[in-house]
Amino acid sequence: MNTANFQRPVARLASGLLLALGGLALTVASAHAASPANPGFDVEAATRLWLDTLQGPARARSDAYFEGGYWLPLWGTLIALAIDLVILRLRISAAIRDLAVHLVRRRSLAVALTALLYALLGTALTLPWTIYTGYFREKQYGLMNMSFGGWLGEQAIEFAISLVLMTLLIVIVYAVIRRFPKTWWVLGTGVIALFMVFVMALSPVYVAPLFNTYTELPQGPVRERIVAMAKAHQIPAEHIYLFDASKQSKRISANVSGVGPTIRISLNDNLLNRSTPDEIAAVMGHEMGHYVLGHTWRNVIFITALAALMLFATSRIAPALLARFGKSWGVKELADPASLPVLSICLSVLSLLATPALNTLIRVDESEADAFGLDVAREPDGFASIAMKLSEYRKIEPGPIEEALFFDHPSGETRVRMAMQWKKDHVPDAKMFHPAPLPQTFGKE
Repeated sequence: MNTANFQRPVARLASGLLLALGGLALTVASAHAASPANPGFDVEAATRLWLDTLQGPARARSDAYFEGGYWLPLWGTLIALAIDLVILRLRISAAIRDLAVHLVRRRSLAVALTALLYALLGTALTLPWTIYTGYFREKQYGLMNMSFGGWLGEQAIEFAISLVLMTLLIVIVYAVIRRFPKTWWVLGTGVIALFMVFVMALSPVYVAPLFNTYTELPQGPVRERIVAMAKAHQIPAEHIYLFDASKQSKRISANVSGVGPTIRISLNDNLLNRSTPDEIAAVMGHEMGHYVLGHTWRNVIFITALAALMLFATSRIAPALLARFGKSWGVKELADPASLPVLSICLSVLSLLATPALNTLIRVDESEADAFGLDVAREPDGFASIAMKLSEYRKIEPGPIEEALFFDHPSGETRVRMAMQWKKDHVPDAKMFHPAPLPQTFGKE
């Protein structure tokens, strides 16, 4: 969900880069350590056969969509900053606080009402940008299946959920700021970590069904294979859910989501209907890798560390801004709920700076899950094929710096090459596969 700035983790760039270098070093080391079982199998030639299935307008469309997305976080942040600065300069946040204090006496309720009104105003002002990025741009590239009315309805549900959750979080954070004005960022980090785990646990059961219908995957070879792979790695497989993502978009997706008793395996109907059994096995093996390799908890720890850095920086920057401009903004102190736009400015900028580090964390996770999925499903050509299908909305052959900065998943080229290297190392008498070209309507409505 795209909610508020509190949900955007910031980065300790050094940690992100160290993690990236460590993960990449392990990947390279393991690749070189493997003894080639088929010296006659040409990995680069096999990779090129797959990459060349995407050509002409379809490749140009994929590249244009993904490259255009490089600028969206920057423009989105600049728009948010401009709105927050206007709200402060015109003393709108101070007026909202005064109204809230006038309507409710209790301090926590005044903070809640201030947060609610601020969120409503911010959402209304950013709505044109949200509509462009979330609907019209997706429609332009043939990735959106919903009508505008249907999309807007889902946005309203998402906003309502976000409003409740973020208002609660803001009330708690401001209570901590009032009680511990010097060290609030320490306890604030703990609050955010607990909140993150809480949302992760509840989302699969209570949030996801608000947007899609989840049913048991029908009995048959596909389900049997998924269950067999899950049981082989002690993943709960009593329920395998199928959800109707095709009503929203053409994107292929699956996941192992939840925490503790809410853990569940889900795949969307696009994956089921647009993919072969081998491709489905490759995707599900990848998703199971996230669970078995403990990525959920590793990410919680890492993101908590980033949140600590973000809140620490904010605890220094925000008071300095208030000391310089607070009087003209009508904001008394950081504990004043009228300071919400100030916190938002700090968190927005820090989040943008954190993007490469956060992308690196996710990309390392995805690469590890790719390797796990290849070992579990043993479908290198199915894996390569699904990587090519994902190029509907991911640039297939970026440069190395481009991939490091902007990709939160390995590129299609990286994934196909990994699959072909696995095929060479693990498939006796591996043969070159000549896949059919993807249609030029690929990615279009």
